[in-house]
Amino acid sequence: MHAIFWARGKRLTSWLAHGNRILISALTAALSAQLLKFVLYAIGRRKAQYERLFGAGGMPSSHSAMVAALVFSIAFRYGWKSPDFAISSVFGLIVLYDALSVRRTVGLQSRYLNRLARSDDYPDGDKSLPEFVGHTPMEVIAGTLWGLLISRLFY
Repeated sequence: MHAIFWARGKRLTSWLAHGNRILISALTAALSAQLLKFVLYAIGRRKAQYERLFGAGGMPSSHSAMVAALVFSIAFRYGWKSPDFAISSVFGLIVLYDALSVRRTVGLQSRYLNRLARSDDYPDGDKSLPEFVGHTPMEVIAGTLWGLLISRLFY
């Protein structure tokens, strides 16, 4: 991470070397998980669906990856007993809980509402709600492990 670049004869230190590595770790985990989600979906379905680059839900959970990278980076930087780690862990667990329960329930409800809307009783059945909203436990675990891996690359 301490790369040195030369520009116009002057030595410039990489923005990664002096930037906020905790934040960069979390953002890298989220963006790379989203890209991985797109690739895995394209391989599984044998076609690219570009909505997967920006959409919620799917394997791995980018929310879980981001929050895990944040929490683990704080732990590696400040220690497992630090108040920073404690605070980030509490908020991280809230995000993981939300991905597993609340958002997953919203996705399941969307699926049922879309089926109902496509029935003959509703003329506006062409308008559908997004069904990829929440995550399965395996998607959250995969995202958490991805976040741990990314944070280890930074620390």
